[in-house]
Amino acid sequence: MQLELRHLRTLCVIADVGSLSRAAPAIGISQPALTGQLHRIEAALGGQVFRRGRLGVTPTPFGMFVLSRARSILISFDELLGGAEPEPATTGVRVGGYHTPVLTGLLQRLFEMPGARVTVRTEYSPRLLLDLLASRRLDVATLVDYPGHELPAMATVGTRVIAVEPVAVALSAGHPLADRDAIPLSELADEDWLVTPPDGAGWPEYFYTACQEVGFAPRVRHMLTEPDMIRSLVAEGRAAAPCQATLKLGPDVVVRPLTGAALWMRHLLAWRLGGSIADRVDEWAALAADAHRAAVADVPGLAGRLRGEARDPHDSGLMDGANPPTVA
Repeated sequence: MQLELRHLRTLCVIADVGSLSRAAPAIGISQPALTGQLHRIEAALGGQVFRRGRLGVTPTPFGMFVLSRARSILISFDELLGGAEPEPATTGVRVGGYHTPVLTGLLQRLFEMPGARVTVRTEYSPRLLLDLLASRRLDVATLVDYPGHELPAMATVGTRVIAVEPVAVALSAGHPLADRDAIPLSELADEDWLVTPPDGAGWPEYFYTACQEVGFAPRVRHMLTEPDMIRSLVAEGRAAAPCQATLKLGPDVVVRPLTGAALWMRHLLAWRLGGSIADRVDEWAALAADAHRAAVADVPGLAGRLRGEARDPHDSGLMDGANPPTVA
């Protein structure tokens, strides 16, 4: 027998009600038919999903494994089919993003507002977040992109630049260059590197190009997204990691701006045109910008460095595709 989605739903219903006799009418078949179907499902899976008892059924350890994945599959499938439907007004604003100070700071400010109704979804890829906005699965999102890799314009999505900041490097506090205020990228040519995986929006390709422009190909030993593992490997001196200038990785790690290459990134607020925040974009953008300023102020020397490179916000060097100034 070939497993189908309806078979996964059957398993979940049985687990939810705890007996075949109660599950059969909920599914719409007789109990003998359900018993036979369960046997065929278990045979297809290659193991017993439920342990039968006098009071009903309980999942086996293998069954717990199957059920956890079945529920995940069903949630993803239902979202794929129904996610584009407009959310009820009672659901609140659907906010997306990746772990950046702009997203975390914006959420803190939103949750403090009286009557805030916010749901949050994080995704690693800015390009995916943009698609989720366009397909009406999100109302607003915080995004990042890089010079030469600007996110594409979409007819149904508005964007606004919140901030521009230099890309930095995370090093062990014991690294010989850790006492510098900023570090030329070329002086890190002999490092082992840790990078986050491709995000569909130009990273880490942008970083690789910058390294090549100053004369070396980065020796990438690790590719990770988990913050704890990144923190551990960097703190132990096993790798250097390009990162956001406002990133905090603990007392054993220092974060320093990179110089000698046009390594910059920009933070954006994106929203669905005609969506639930379309008439509040100025307010949300101000909150996001305030969140970024607070994160910058928490990094010694970064605010002064950004002020030293200040330019007209309509000529940031990233908004029109031109190269931004190099941090000196």
